[in-house]
Amino acid sequence: MNMSVQIHEQGNQMNVIVQGEIDAFTAPKLRERIFPLSEKEGIEMIINLSNVSYLDSTGLGVFVGVFKNISSNHGKLRIVGLSERLLRLFKMTGLANIIDISSQNEGEENESIV
Repeated sequence: MNMSVQIHEQGNQMNVIVQGEIDAFTAPKLRERIFPLSEKEGIEMIINLSNVSYLDSTGLGVFVGVFKNISSNHGKLRIVGLSERLLRLFKMTGLANIIDISSQNEGEENESIV
């Protein structure tokens, strides 16, 4: 399966929309697209994963690297649109305690996540 990445930049805010599967084959492509953006000082990056059907440990590694880079440059990372499966993966790995995540998309009403 392929993966596509759309990036919308407005000032210091980056909205990244990812579609498809993030695995050992596609994760390097994702990293290539978003890692350079994470090096900007004070960036606020929102990554929307609502159209991601699969995510493995290689993909999680990309998000950890981007998170570390953004944090060291005084920015913020938020990951939104997580399916139940992806949310469970972030919780099981402990990343949900470090990275700001949400199962809600931008503009949707907040519902509690159990």
